[in-house]
Amino acid sequence: MKHNYHAVRQINKSIIIVLFLLISFFVFYPLVYVVSAAFSPGNSMASLSIVPFADGITLKHFMYLFNETPYWLWFKNTLIISLWTTLLTVIISSLSAYVFSRFKFVFKKSLLMSLLILQIFPSFVGMVAIYVILLRVGGLDTLWGLVLVYVAGNIPYNTWMVKSYMDTVNKSLDEAARIDGASHMRIYATIILPITKPIITFLGISSFTGPWMDFIFPRMVLRSLDRQTLALGLFSFVSDKKNEFTNFAAGSLIIAIPFIIFFVFTQKAMMMSMGAAGVKE
Repeated sequence: MKHNYHAVRQINKSIIIVLFLLISFFVFYPLVYVVSAAFSPGNSMASLSIVPFADGITLKHFMYLFNETPYWLWFKNTLIISLWTTLLTVIISSLSAYVFSRFKFVFKKSLLMSLLILQIFPSFVGMVAIYVILLRVGGLDTLWGLVLVYVAGNIPYNTWMVKSYMDTVNKSLDEAARIDGASHMRIYATIILPITKPIITFLGISSFTGPWMDFIFPRMVLRSLDRQTLALGLFSFVSDKKNEFTNFAAGSLIIAIPFIIFFVFTQKAMMMSMGAAGVKE
């Protein structure tokens, strides 16, 4: 009986291992294939072997990106948009969340409900209205116009998210600081922000990742070649007129390297801040 139990357990374990290996293969194979395509000598996807790195290794696609395309200009434009979106989203959403969390005023619940209702509708529903507004204010074909679109779309949900976290912070800290003569801005900057650092860090990460490889809104807003983002520039390699998948893979790989480094460092900072916040409690 005991022998049968161990046999069944071993079979179940083997099945689980096989399933995980299959899942890992289907998850990692596309990533490995893109990496191998970036170093493969061919140009089109049809010329590549299904076995990664079977066609050899070359750096010509990276040299092509650096020397014959405005790749670094695309990179700079995307970085500017992402950084400004992150900065403005963090400032506006955290201040709005502080107001909703710590103040009582007329229509407070109605305004919160309005933010929630606005978040229900997908962003592309209002693309025509966004286009008209940007046209009226002169924001078409500008980086700041695209930043305005991203920030406006980020505020409703992020305000709700940060407010929910701020509601868990004991209000006795605010009252003690107010007795000592601290203003609301001082309380927000020196008490609330340090304690809510975990959610602020997460907000910064999510706000940065959104515009980094977005394609729809840059396609709608930007027109000039010198204002294109990475998504628009890389898409030009795999359009109907071109089939340069290996150049596309090389550009995608360069994007991923600094982005992964950024995510690893910010994730570590977020986990450390969570631990610090738990100790403070």
